[in-house]
Amino acid sequence: MKFSIFIDKERDEEVIIYAHERTKTVDDIEALVSGAKKSLIGFCEDGAVTLEPDAVICFAVENNKVFAITQDGKYKIKQRLYQLEETLPNSFIKINQSCIANIKMIKKFDTSLLGTLNVIFINGYSDYVSRRNIKNVKERLGL
Repeated sequence: MKFSIFIDKERDEEVIIYAHERTKTVDDIEALVSGAKKSLIGFCEDGAVTLEPDAVICFAVENNKVFAITQDGKYKIKQRLYQLEETLPNSFIKINQSCIANIKMIKKFDTSLLGTLNVIFINGYSDYVSRRNIKNVKERLGL
């Protein structure tokens, strides 16, 4: 991979990557440039906890509150879902109106006779993919 840097005070700063395929290195560069690796603050009974986005299985809305679901449990997050969607790395995708899933944490998909698509995560938590988002999810996963 070649690397070039051009210093020009007249132009806006931007990073352009030409790659043969999306790799972990490309994802890491994207996260670094977009500032997406920022940790989040999650709240539970014991107090506040620092959460890394890569450790979060999904962000879900329950009773009008946003929760980060991890292997360790659920943590209340102060940001709204649309705010999280703007700042999360590319490994997250909105699967329905109240859930943003980490693609890396999906264990499997289940389909029903009615045509709905359920997502089962590595910790056993499950949610559904809405009809509105099913095309986008399939494209992102290469299905």
